[in-house]
Amino acid sequence: EFTMGATGDKVKARYTYVYVYENNQWKIAHHHSSVMPEGIDIAKSITEDEVRGLFQLWNSALDTLDSDAVAKRYAKEGVLLPTVSDVPRTD
Repeated sequence: EFTMGATGDKVKARYTYVYVYENNQWKIAHHHSSVMPEGIDIAKSITEDEVRGLFQLWNSALDTLDSDAVAKRYAKEGVLLPTVSDVPRTD
């Protein structure tokens, strides 16, 4: 559950963390949180091999240096969240 700062509304959320080992401690290097998509079954588990395969598809698309090939790896209504920019991309 996540409380929206602007409105105080409570929504279901998901969180992703990437950790690095730094000075003998695990530290968060990247954190992402987002509202859970409603009406989408995302609870189905997949195997590590399936995760590796999906990552390989994405990484192979990046290797082509073809933005259309990369874009085809994303859902039609996908949103690219900013990493360097503060502007979400929907185009």
